[in-house]
Amino acid sequence: MRRFTYHTKRGHLDAFSLAEILIVLAIMGILIMLVVPNQAGVASRAKSLEAQQELKMVHTLQHGYHLQFSKYSSDFKEISYIPHKTVRDGGTANYELSITEATPDGFKARAQSVSDFNGDGKYNIWEIDQEGSLKEVQPD
Repeated sequence: MRRFTYHTKRGHLDAFSLAEILIVLAIMGILIMLVVPNQAGVASRAKSLEAQQELKMVHTLQHGYHLQFSKYSSDFKEISYIPHKTVRDGGTANYELSITEATPDGFKARAQSVSDFNGDGKYNIWEIDQEGSLKEVQPD
């Protein structure tokens, strides 16, 4: 490490040169470029937890509805589920939920992301059924 001292006889200050500072900045830029793409995957996995939790909630409500009426519902209002506003609509939810099928014997609910988290053109999709089987249909 250099010491910063002022030499009165020579009239200059010992410091880092411009070339040394540029090299350090270039190395930092390369390291940042290596780290940032890896963080995009972490962010999309964290956001997918929202879809999983909401689908588990729908499953619990559908199970309760099935115990009471011996059938599954295709309407969120009937099972007393109020979907959160999505980020498109000024809310905070990153996923839009829907019930894709409902019969007396089973149901399937889907959570589809409203935005492309990593910019690859694919939207993350999760599904759950009456058994509570949660699966990622399309990764982002």
